[in-house]
Amino acid sequence: MTGVAAVIQARTGSSRLPGKVMYPLDGRSALEHVVNRVVYTDSVTDTVVATSTEPQDDVIEQYAPEFGAEVIRGSESDVLSRFGLAVKQYDPDIVVRVTGDCPLVSPRFIDACVDRICTAGADYVCAGLERTFPRGVTCEAFTSESFDQMRTNSTKPRHREHVTPYYREHPEEFELYNLASDEIFDESWLQGRTDLRLTLDEPADYRLLETVYKEVECAEVIDIADVVQYIDKNGLKDINKDVEQKSV
Repeated sequence: MTGVAAVIQARTGSSRLPGKVMYPLDGRSALEHVVNRVVYTDSVTDTVVATSTEPQDDVIEQYAPEFGAEVIRGSESDVLSRFGLAVKQYDPDIVVRVTGDCPLVSPRFIDACVDRICTAGADYVCAGLERTFPRGVTCEAFTSESFDQMRTNSTKPRHREHVTPYYREHPEEFELYNLASDEIFDESWLQGRTDLRLTLDEPADYRLLETVYKEVECAEVIDIADVVQYIDKNGLKDINKDVEQKSV
């Protein structure tokens, strides 16, 4: 059996929306929704929240186990080192990097990432080389072997803070795979939806996500198709259209 550790990076010290990972969405924190969606996958064997050792992140260490996640703590700024701690502790074959501000991350996407590593021989899988998904529903996955190589060579501050830029900056060293939306969704209206923003960075993002979680019914986790249908039907995509995505 392939060991797959999903490492969810989360902290409360966001500059644009402090404490956002603990913001409530339909009675549960954003972070709890992220954990639930990761646990819902077929492929992930260990779910880990990687937070900082700063006192304000004690709340994450306190509550994440109640959501069904293990917790590791490390440097606030050197996020890559937190992933190193997780890899050392859990010794997975594959690592999935998820961010705690994506309460609509797609379980299907996570499983597809793991599948491409296992079947296509990829070292690193993402959706950002040529984006065709809404922001906030994707993740990244990489082999632990390639991670060791990448971590050794990641010496610049942006590499340490953002974890994976080295893969994309050095494609000659790795087998990269860009997962496209038509590999996940059969419906044409779900493909190429780069016009949608489903991540949590600013108050406008929270307003949209709060509405979605309040109004869209689900049994276990909200299906992305139902989310997109609701947003399209009610003309909600402009709520956060002016929010600028931070670049690496």
